[in-house]
Amino acid sequence: MGDLIIAYDLGTGGIKASLYDAEGHRLAETFTPYDTLYPALGWHEQRPMDWWNAVVDSTNRLMATPDVDRDRVECLAISGHSLGAVPIAKDGSLLRSATPIWSDTRANRQAAQFFEKVDECSWYMVTGNGFPPACYTVFKMMWYRDNEPEMFRRIHKIIGTKDFINLRMTGRICTDYSYASGSGVYDLRRWGYSDCLIDASGLPPTIFPEIVPSTEIIGTLTRDAAEALGLPRKVKVVCGGVDNACMAAGAGSVSPGKVYTSLGSSAWIAVISEDPVLDGDSRPYVFTHVVPGMFTSALAIFSAGSSYQWVRDNICPDLVAAAQKQGVDAYKLMDDLAADVPIGSRRLLFDPSLAGGSSLDASPAIRGAYLGIDLGHTQADLIRAAMEGVAMNLRLVLDELRRLCSVQDAMVVVGGGSKSRLWRQILSDVLNMRILRTSVGQDAGSLGAAAVAAVGCGMWKDFSVINGVHSIQDASEPVPEHVSRYEALLPVFKYAKDCQSSIADLLSQLD
Repeated sequence: MGDLIIAYDLGTGGIKASLYDAEGHRLAETFTPYDTLYPALGWHEQRPMDWWNAVVDSTNRLMATPDVDRDRVECLAISGHSLGAVPIAKDGSLLRSATPIWSDTRANRQAAQFFEKVDECSWYMVTGNGFPPACYTVFKMMWYRDNEPEMFRRIHKIIGTKDFINLRMTGRICTDYSYASGSGVYDLRRWGYSDCLIDASGLPPTIFPEIVPSTEIIGTLTRDAAEALGLPRKVKVVCGGVDNACMAAGAGSVSPGKVYTSLGSSAWIAVISEDPVLDGDSRPYVFTHVVPGMFTSALAIFSAGSSYQWVRDNICPDLVAAAQKQGVDAYKLMDDLAADVPIGSRRLLFDPSLAGGSSLDASPAIRGAYLGIDLGHTQADLIRAAMEGVAMNLRLVLDELRRLCSVQDAMVVVGGGSKSRLWRQILSDVLNMRILRTSVGQDAGSLGAAAVAAVGCGMWKDFSVINGVHSIQDASEPVPEHVSRYEALLPVFKYAKDCQSSIADLLSQLD
C-alpha cells in the first residue's frame, strides 16, 4: 500500500494539485489556471477539457517535484466547484465544449416556469438551495432542453465539474451526495433525488447521475488517464465532494456545532450539524457534508476580499507601486496604515456589497458604498473601514446562524484574508469570538479532498484525524473595549445597509 495522496482543488480560477502524506501533511503543490467565458449576459462558462488539461498539467508538474516517487501514490480525490452541468453522451463523450458554472444565471425563465408548479419556499425547505434559483443545475438542464434540443436528445447524463474529471480518470459516471445536493432536485432529509421535483422539471429521471458516498472508491486509473497523468494505473480514485463540503472538512469542521469562516473573494460562515439549517427568510444554503450523516449550512456575502482588492486597486495605487519597489505585498502596507486608525474608522462606514446583495439584504440590487465620509478622512481610514465593513457584514451572518442553531465560541478562519493579523483581530472584536488561524491556511479545500481520499482508502479511520493536522498558529482574542465600540456601531451599520438597499432599488429604475 502506498502512503501518498493527491488532492485536487478544482476552483473557479484554476486547479490546485497537492501531494499529501498519510498524516495529512502537504508535501508539494502546483496551480494551473483556466479561463471563464462570458458569451452573453448572465452566461458564465468554462471548458471542461480545460479542467482536464489543467489536471494533467498540474499533476505532471507535481510529480516532477524532487524526491517524489509516483509509485507511492495510493489514491486521489477532487474538490469541485459546485452547480456544474456537464452533458455527457452514452459513450462518455462531452456534448458541449463550454458549460455553465455555478454563477451562471441564464436559466431564470426555466426557474420561473418550475415555480409555477412548485411553491418556491417549499422547494427551498426540501433542497436547502439558498443561492438564486437559476444557479442550480436542474434549471440549467431545463435550459439545455428548451434551447439546444438537438444536443439534449443525445444526453445520457448531466454531471458536475469534478465528476467530469472522475469520468476522464476512470470511465465511470457518478456523483456523490454533497455534489448532488446542489442539483435543485435533491431532498436533504431523504438523502436522494426527489421524484416530485424531477417530475415538475419535466426532465427524464435517468439523466441524473448515480449517487455514491464521497468516500467511495469509484475505480482506478484507465490506461489513457494513467499515461496522461504520469501515474501508475493502480492509483485509486475516490469520488470526492463539492468544494463547500471539502473546505468545511479541511477547516476542521467535522463534528456538530463546528463553525468556520472562509475569507476569500467572497466570504461565508458555515456551521456543521446533523440536520440541515433551513430558514425560509434568510435562506442558508445547505450542502450534504462529505462527513457521513452531516450537513454544512452557510450564509455568505458575495464580495469580501474582492471588495478589499477594489480598494487596493482604486484607492491605493501608490501603495501598490511602493510595494513593488520594496518587494512586499501591497496588502501589508495597507494593513500597516489601517492599524493606526481607531475603532470605527473615525465614524466612517463601508458597505462591501460591490457584487450585489445576499439573502440577508433587503434588495439584491444593493451595491457598495462609503457612508459618513468627510474632508478629514484619509486613505488609512478608507482602508480600515473596508476591513471593518466586511467584518460587520459577517457579524450579521453570524447573528442569523446563531438564531437558527448552536454555534461554538471559537472559529477557524481560512482563505486569503486569513493571512492578515489585523483583519483577524477586527473579526475577533466584531464577532466577539476567538478567531483561530491554523497551519491549514488557504489549503482547506485541498486538505478536505485529501481527507476524503484517506478515509475512502482506509488510510484514516474517519474524518476526526483531520483535527490533528491543524496546529494553531495564531489566536485572536476579543478585546472588551473594542467589542463594546463595535456593538454600538453595528445597528448603525445595519440601518445604513437597509437604506442602501432602498437607494439601490431607486437607482436600478434609472436608464
